[in-house]
Amino acid sequence: MNNNSPLKFLMTYTKKYAGKIILAMLFMLASSGLNVLPPYLFKSIVDDVLISRDRFTLNLICGAVVLIFGLKAITTYFQRYLMTAAGQSVVMDVRIALYDHMQRMSLKKIYASRVGELMSRITGDVGTLQSLVTSTFIDLMFNLVTFIGMFLFILYINWRLTCLIIAVLPIVGFLMSFASKKLRRAGHNVQEHLADITATAQEAFSAIRVVRSFATEDEELHRFTKANEENFTALLQAVSIQGILAGVIEEFLIFALAIVFWYGGLEVLEGSLTPGELISFIGYIAFMVQPIRSIMNQMSAIQTGMASAERVFDMLQVPIEHTHDNEGINPGRISGKIKFENVFFSYDKEQEILHDINLDIKPGEKIAIVGSTGSGKSTIVDLIPRFYDPTQGRVLIDGHDVRELSLKELRRQIGIVPQECVLMKGSIAFNIAYGLENPDMNRIIEAAEIADIREFIESLPEKYDTEVGERGVTLSGGQRQRIAIARAVIRDPRILILDEATSSLDIAVERQVQKAISRAANGRTSIMIAHRLTTVRRADRILVLEGGKFIEEGTHEELLRAGGFYADLYKMQFGAW
Repeated sequence: MNNNSPLKFLMTYTKKYAGKIILAMLFMLASSGLNVLPPYLFKSIVDDVLISRDRFTLNLICGAVVLIFGLKAITTYFQRYLMTAAGQSVVMDVRIALYDHMQRMSLKKIYASRVGELMSRITGDVGTLQSLVTSTFIDLMFNLVTFIGMFLFILYINWRLTCLIIAVLPIVGFLMSFASKKLRRAGHNVQEHLADITATAQEAFSAIRVVRSFATEDEELHRFTKANEENFTALLQAVSIQGILAGVIEEFLIFALAIVFWYGGLEVLEGSLTPGELISFIGYIAFMVQPIRSIMNQMSAIQTGMASAERVFDMLQVPIEHTHDNEGINPGRISGKIKFENVFFSYDKEQEILHDINLDIKPGEKIAIVGSTGSGKSTIVDLIPRFYDPTQGRVLIDGHDVRELSLKELRRQIGIVPQECVLMKGSIAFNIAYGLENPDMNRIIEAAEIADIREFIESLPEKYDTEVGERGVTLSGGQRQRIAIARAVIRDPRILILDEATSSLDIAVERQVQKAISRAANGRTSIMIAHRLTTVRRADRILVLEGGKFIEEGTHEELLRAGGFYADLYKMQFGAW
C-alpha cells in the first residue's frame, strides 16, 4: 500500500465505482432538493390560500405536495440502491485485499498477533467500514445537502433573519470540531475492545480441551465478561460525548429559533414581512434541526468508521512476503542441494537463536537434527523455505541464495510435515491435493500409497470423499500425520522437511508413520527434526544442535561410540546400549 492516509486508502478503492457513485450523488441532490421544497409551500398556504382564500392554489399546492414526495421516493430509492451497490463493492474489495495481505504477512508478525484480533480486522473493522460507506456516508451527504438547501431558502426569504442564524453557526462548528476529535478516540477504544472480545472468545474455543481439562470455564467467563465490560464502558463514553454534543447544539438552535420568532414577529407587525414568509422561515429552521441532529449522529459513526479504516490501513502497511511469479529467480527443477554459510538468526536483538551455522547437505541425503527444546532445530528448517531470513549469512539451494528465488517456485519444491498436523475442512482427497489445480486422482492415490494411508482410506464408505471435519478432528493423530505426508509428497518435492512429525504419537502408530516417512524420503533430500531418537537412527547423518550451534555430527553408531551429548540423550531415552 502506497497511500499515506486511511482516507486516501479508501478513495483508492472507490475509483473503480466512480460511475455508480456519481449517478447516486445526482439522485441524492435531486432527493435533497425535493426535501427542501415542502416548507416553502407553507408561505403559499398562509398568504395565498388562508388569507386570499384561493381554492385553485389550494388544489395546486396539495397536488404539488403529492408529486414532490412521489419524486422524492423514486430518487431516494435509486440513490440508496446505487450507493449501496458501490459501497458494498468497495467493502468487498477491501475485505479481500486485507485477507490476501494478512495471509502473506511474515510468520513472525502472525505469530506475534492473537488470531482473534486478526479476525476482528476482517470481520469487525471491515463490517464497520461497510456501514460507513453504505449508509452513514449517504445519510451524511443527504443531510448536508438538505441543510445547505434550506439555508439558501431562508437567506432568500429574509436575509436579516438569516444573519441571526449565522451568528450561531460558528459556535456550532467549533463544538463539532472539538467533539469529532474526542469521538475519533472513543471510536478507536470501542474497536480495540471489540477486537479483544473476539480474540478472547477465539482463544477459549480454540483451546476448549485445555479449558475443560483444567476446569477453567469460570476463569474464561471472567476474562470474557471483563472484555465485554470494558467494551461497554468505551461505548458509553462515545454515546455520552455524542449525546452531550447533540443536546448543546440543539439548545443553541432552539435559542436561535426563539430570537427569530421574536424579531420576525416584530417585522410582521410592522408590515415588512408577510405572515406566510415568517411561518415558512420558522418551518425551515424547525426542519433544519433534524438534519443537524442526524449529522451529529453520523459524525460519531464516521469517527468510529475512520478508526476502523485506520486499523485496516495500519494492517495493510505491514510488510508481506512477495510470492508472485514475477518476483525472484525461477530455479527450475532443483536437485535438493542445501548449504548454510555462516548463518546467524535472532527473533529479536536480545536473544540469538542460531550462531554461525555452516552446513552442506547433498542432494538426496537424509539428515537428522536433534537437540534439547529451544536449541534452534525448527528455526534452521524454517530458513530453507524462507519463513524467516537469516540475520547474517546465507542459505543456498543449488547455489542460489533463497532470498533471490521466487518464493512460490521454491516452496512448490519443498514438502513440509509439521509436528501439529492441521488439516483443512473438506474431503481427504481435497486435503491430500491441497493447493494443486485440477489434481489427478491417480496422483492422489499414489501419494496415499507412499504415505501408507491408502488401505485405510479405501476402507471408508466414502473413501477419498470422506469429510475430515474441521482441523481433521474425525481422524486419529497417526492418520492425520500420514495424510500430511501424502500432502507433502504429492507435488514430488525435491526437499522434504519433517519437523517433529512423530513426537505426539504412541509407539505403535509411530512405527506406521516412520514407515511412511521412509517411503516419502526415498530419492529426496530430507531433513528430520526429532526428540525421539528411534526416528533418526537410519539417517545418513545426525547433527546435534545445542545453544544455536552444531556440537556433534555423525551416524547413529559413530555418535554412540563418541560418548558425547547424543550418547547421553540416547541413554536417557533407552537406557544403556
